[in-house]
Amino acid sequence: MTRPPIVSEQEWRSARDALLVKEKQLTRALDDLAAERRRMPMVRVDKDYRFAGPDGTRSLGDLFQGRGQLIVYSFMWHGAEEFCSGCSMFTDNIGHLAHLHARDVSLALVSTGPLAELMPYKQRMGWTIPWYSAPDGEFNHDQGAGDGFALNVFLRDGEDVYRTYVTSGRGVERLGSNWTFLDLTPYGRQETWEDSPDGWPQSAPYRWWRLHDEY
Repeated sequence: MTRPPIVSEQEWRSARDALLVKEKQLTRALDDLAAERRRMPMVRVDKDYRFAGPDGTRSLGDLFQGRGQLIVYSFMWHGAEEFCSGCSMFTDNIGHLAHLHARDVSLALVSTGPLAELMPYKQRMGWTIPWYSAPDGEFNHDQGAGDGFALNVFLRDGEDVYRTYVTSGRGVERLGSNWTFLDLTPYGRQETWEDSPDGWPQSAPYRWWRLHDEY
């Protein structure tokens, strides 16, 4: 297997310092982007969406669980025999919700699958994140997920709910620590789309992903 070139400690430090300059530039650029995101306008959500949960039917406002902000991840669902490995990996990467709760933020999963299929899978994966069923697909369609996945952010003002942000595709992927950790390693994600030196191990993207109990 091809490996990175071996250099002296001084040469390695020089290369690391040069890369650090670019990393700091990117950090500041991401800070600027976050600042711009915080200044985006919002749009009122007028539809009365309904979600099935273990404790009965809930409204979008109920998903806030009494907090002022809400993140909803639309988890792709194509049946109990075809679990989405990408959505599952993303959900595996979500940390303890107490840290979000401390900043007045709730987080929930929503899928078009029936609750009777979602709950056994949630138990199998060992997740504690609230998960709701919206089988008519209207919420997913309206909020940019369609038959796929998306992450939306909402703000509550009294009884009124507003949509403030949405992202999908690689915008969601960037939030997962597995991908972030792999990007720090010499071989990266080891996927064919990456710009890597000749001889680096690579395979087709997505196909290596498994449910965490299936590797």
